[in-house]
Amino acid sequence: MDTTPELPPNDELYEHYKFVVEKGQQPLRIDKYLMNFVENATRNKIQAAAKDGSIFVNDTPVKSNYKVKPYDVIRVKFEHPPHEHLLVGEDLPLDIVYEDDDLLVVNKPSGMVVHPGHGNYSGTLINALIFHFENLPKNSSDRPGLVHRIDKDTSGLLVVAKTENAMNHLSNQFAEKTSEREYVAIVWGNVKEDEGTIEGNIGRHPKNRLQNTVFEGDEADKGKPAVTHYKVIERLGYVTLLSCKLETGRTHQIRVHMKHIGHTLFNDERYGGHLILKGTTFTKYKQFVDNAFKVLPRQALHAKTLGFEHPTTGEFMRFSTEIPEDMQQCIEKWKHYAKHAKD
Repeated sequence: MDTTPELPPNDELYEHYKFVVEKGQQPLRIDKYLMNFVENATRNKIQAAAKDGSIFVNDTPVKSNYKVKPYDVIRVKFEHPPHEHLLVGEDLPLDIVYEDDDLLVVNKPSGMVVHPGHGNYSGTLINALIFHFENLPKNSSDRPGLVHRIDKDTSGLLVVAKTENAMNHLSNQFAEKTSEREYVAIVWGNVKEDEGTIEGNIGRHPKNRLQNTVFEGDEADKGKPAVTHYKVIERLGYVTLLSCKLETGRTHQIRVHMKHIGHTLFNDERYGGHLILKGTTFTKYKQFVDNAFKVLPRQALHAKTLGFEHPTTGEFMRFSTEIPEDMQQCIEKWKHYAKHAKD
């Protein structure tokens, strides 16, 4: 007796994920392969999806023990559309720094996801925006109001468009690099130069899809161009407080560029900054760093300043926010430590 579940025809399913296997990929079970590519997915969930006939390779359903090969096209499809398309307004507090008929500037707290995605379908900035504002224009990715985004655990400023004209005008400024974005970061190590520029194409890490990386040498043309300008604000012994200005806006750009030059962001778990990367082997020092991690349980990055031309008046507007309490406490801890280390 055939117990294979009856799924709707392939063309009636909704695609949730699509991956093309890299040319250098060694044979690997598809459930293990997808673990590296899908955030928040457990092996059990992936195996259940394969059992239900939801994982396709080159348009044919496969079991979880299928070995992926270079250039395989993997699609994960379900009967329901991706949750991010089923947007529901939620009455969440918004820290609105500025608002007029065209736009608003929001100070996003760390821990808040900007838009719904796998594993985060509620509690996002977009859920809050569509509750508080009607008829927000959609961007090219179908996301209401969003001109740009910042990572979940990064705090700071975002501009949100309220009209189609504002969406187009502001999006063009970000694309043409005329907007201003300054971040404050704590990074591991004593950054040698007082200021500098990091350039290097950024794209998905070939082995860990949850990370991005800088491509160099023969692969330098992969990914997308990215430019970060940095300036030392203060040297705090084994860490440095930096100002980073973005010329481009790639995913995880500051996090990837700083790791690339050997100065991973403090407590950036995804990129290894949650380990003690610089300093002494003394137990007392380890205890101090652990306490600093507890005070700031996220990557040390804050989108402090945002500047752009107003889409209607043409006036250049610049907004700035205070460094949030958790990050400020961490900076004070390191200041205190650096001062006593010198004494």
